Amino acid sequence: MPLSDRVLMGPGPGNPYPEVAAALTRPMLGHLDPEFLAVLDETGERLRAVMRTDNRLTFPVSGTGSAGMEAAFVNVVEPGDPVVVGVNGLFGERMCDVAARCGAEVIRVEAPWGVPLDPQALLDAHPRPKVIAVVHAETSTGVRNDVACLGQAGGETLVLVDCVTSLAGIPVEVDAWGVDLAYSGTQKCLGVPPGLAPFTAGPRALERLVERPRSWYLDLHMIARYVTGDAGRAYHHTAPVAMVFALHAALGAILDEGLEACWARHRACGEALQAGLEALGFELFAPEGHRLPQLNAVRVPLERLPAGMDEAAARRALLERYGIEIGGGLGPVAGKVWRIGCMGHTARPRNVELLLGALGELLGP
Repeated sequence: MPLSDRVLMGPGPGNPYPEVAAALTRPMLGHLDPEFLAVLDETGERLRAVMRTDNRLTFPVSGTGSAGMEAAFVNVVEPGDPVVVGVNGLFGERMCDVAARCGAEVIRVEAPWGVPLDPQALLDAHPRPKVIAVVHAETSTGVRNDVACLGQAGGETLVLVDCVTSLAGIPVEVDAWGVDLAYSGTQKCLGVPPGLAPFTAGPRALERLVERPRSWYLDLHMIARYVTGDAGRAYHHTAPVAMVFALHAALGAILDEGLEACWARHRACGEALQAGLEALGFELFAPEGHRLPQLNAVRVPLERLPAGMDEAAARRALLERYGIEIGGGLGPVAGKVWRIGCMGHTARPRNVELLLGALGELLGP
């Protein structure tokens, strides 16, 4: 089956780090093999370093970022619990859906797509919510939401944060921000194929776990007995061994580069890409001060597209002529916005120049 070699500059996945590609060729081990368990433990240590946390229960959930989201909600939310959710894009909407399926009383705090959430509005939305949940980097709009102050909610309230597009791309400080539950995805700034959801649960969250979650597969009580090694390694489900190898390698590459240096690389590439897009006539969708460097949403200048070509045809031309993938808009901005990622190993100046050159040729003078 012939497959093309793409430059992946959409909303994810991105191109994997070379160390990741090499790790995927390692010999297979059993999920209870002592050698694999040592890799799993070290992967947890590396995740703690990248997520900036000391939480013991820090591990990759077997599944994509959406599995991390479900794991976070089903383990702490019971019917009738008030849950405040920030909604300014598709993934805030998904949080509401998952919380509602847990039987929560969902209190929505909304902002228009492309506008950052007001963190004080989240704190003021309910006097004693069980959970305040927010998407740190809204992939559907390229907007960064402020989460650092949510830890002041205090009391019984748990702070739950979606870090799918932010982890390793911009600062994420789980402990310093008072975040109780956080999850991410491997296919964005971590530079790994999709398939795992890095996850962390702090002590306050572990004290409030649902005794019998609605999901057997994502039950943290049982999973913890395998990933933390308490009372021996209790088998729960077969870990995706090769994907853990891949994540272990990616985290090693990031930490070898230096986490702050990795953030700086994403920032430099994002700023260069944003400046180049504006020079070509694109308007950035997210407001200044809340733009993600790693995921850029831009309004498509439809009037500049070649005659007879709509935005979907233009994206297809980028893919077919230049081998570059970018993403279209979702929901209310479908057909109006492109989402251009510059994440993980893809966040390199050469890829920024390649895309800007291709767009310049496609749009013409």
